[in-house]
Amino acid sequence: MSTDYQHAREALGVRLRELRLSAAGGRLTGPQLAARLGWPHSKVYKLEGGRQTAAADDLRAWATAVGHPDTAAELVAQLQGFESHIRSWRRQLAAGHRPVQDTWNAAVDRARTLHVFEEAVVPGMLQTADYARAIFQRYADLYGTTRDTDAAVRSRMERQAWLYQGGRRLHALVWEAALHALVCPPSVLVAQLDRLAGTIGMDTVELGVIPLASSLRVPAANGFWILDEQLVIAEDWHAELWLDDAETVGSYLRVWETLRQSAVYGADAQNVIGRARRGLNPRA
Repeated sequence: MSTDYQHAREALGVRLRELRLSAAGGRLTGPQLAARLGWPHSKVYKLEGGRQTAAADDLRAWATAVGHPDTAAELVAQLQGFESHIRSWRRQLAAGHRPVQDTWNAAVDRARTLHVFEEAVVPGMLQTADYARAIFQRYADLYGTTRDTDAAVRSRMERQAWLYQGGRRLHALVWEAALHALVCPPSVLVAQLDRLAGTIGMDTVELGVIPLASSLRVPAANGFWILDEQLVIAEDWHAELWLDDAETVGSYLRVWETLRQSAVYGADAQNVIGRARRGLNPRA
């Protein structure tokens, strides 16, 4: 877990403890407050110690139970302040993948320029429906989430309409490893590579492929997206990070520009994609 995230969660816990100790009518012990809320008393101490993330309803109930309902909005705003940056997959995927895709669609729709780097998969904006379906199924298996695969695929395909709107520009970098990763059946990957090759030459897409044999000035680590040079969205195994402070965005832009120096474009990118495709279907 991120240190910044944990510090923010601990700070919220300190505030909750302050409210318990200054409860209307006199300070409350942890067990007394838990009894009012109908919670196990361990939950009170976990929230105060920053060892558990509160839900918004937990915070509203806490404010009411300690006799300070006017602090509910403050507590919820504090929670949203750090959860807006680190969005756990457990919470996001509770209702399936479609809501996450809809949130992405809204963010992308507001953007004019996207910079993306993917090291293990083809970027979502350039995926075929069958490839996207395989990806969603893999993650549903991993996290044990609601299987709304078809709805999630439709939402991701809807996002691709962005590519056909004037004044938009997708600058995509893909590490060659993503062209070989069998996260789907080989026949699906063949069609995906054909789709990827077909985007070369589109006026809204600049596709660079980083060959495995290229010299890298920085490691090809986790993938990320930069929207209008104002917002970074990066994925980790536990959460999706939405980062909007200027210093962080600047760091990711430098990483993207550094990786770009190792990429090939145009006919050279077509050759790398074609080589990967022939490895899957030697007769093609």
